[in-house]
Amino acid sequence: MSFSIEILPAFNNNYAFVVSDHDLGLAMVVDPGDGEVVSRELKKRDLYPALILCTHHHPDHVGGNETLQQEYDVPVLGPAKEKALIPGISRGVEHKDVVTFSTLRGDVLETHGHTDGSVSYYFPQLKALFCGDTLFTLGCGRLIEGNSQQMWESLKLLKSLPDDTMIYCGHEYGELNAAFAVMVDKENVELRVRAAEITTLRKQGKLTVPTLLGTEKRCNPFLRADDPEFRKSLAKQRVAPEDADAAAVFGKLRSAKDRFGQKGL
Repeated sequence: MSFSIEILPAFNNNYAFVVSDHDLGLAMVVDPGDGEVVSRELKKRDLYPALILCTHHHPDHVGGNETLQQEYDVPVLGPAKEKALIPGISRGVEHKDVVTFSTLRGDVLETHGHTDGSVSYYFPQLKALFCGDTLFTLGCGRLIEGNSQQMWESLKLLKSLPDDTMIYCGHEYGELNAAFAVMVDKENVELRVRAAEITTLRKQGKLTVPTLLGTEKRCNPFLRADDPEFRKSLAKQRVAPEDADAAAVFGKLRSAKDRFGQKGL
């Protein structure tokens, strides 16, 4: 089978995703916030959607569900805990469930924190993770419904995936996240290189998604709340006490990011 992943910009900074099976002419859609954008892409590529996956209930991720269902009668899967909030949902999924599309098998991962029931979908055959608003390029989602302990556990789970996993996140926040990351992790040489790369990409009108998980593990400050050297640096900056546990350090970082910029998540 021959698969590809198309990234579809929507609204100001959202991304939806279309996973295509070119041999069968079928598609799997992830987080279709804008149904018309997705429908145009499907028609352009002569694809028929076989499945919609939703990571969480926010309208900019699920707002296109019913538009696509009316046109294609396609099933919608999303987090069971948010079933009542997701339009058109056919079935709720939970941690360790498996979703299938064509010959692909995807693992459902519980990644609460941004919302109470957020999930992510990991497809080992594609080396791809669709994580909605949990993990971003050099960032993570706001704690809108969950707490720092929940989000840290979610990020630890995502950190356990292979380094060659490509992260398909739901928004383009790379440039703002890079500025914050460099501010709190000044001595990280690889991060400075990555931040400069992101600046160049955005000046050229290019995306910072997907991002490589191995790079995120080394450069994303929110994935490094348990790193001893980074914790020492944060303590010197009075961001978080060195003796605090990792979830508390993460919480302090997230609060600092909230104060740093009001744009995005």
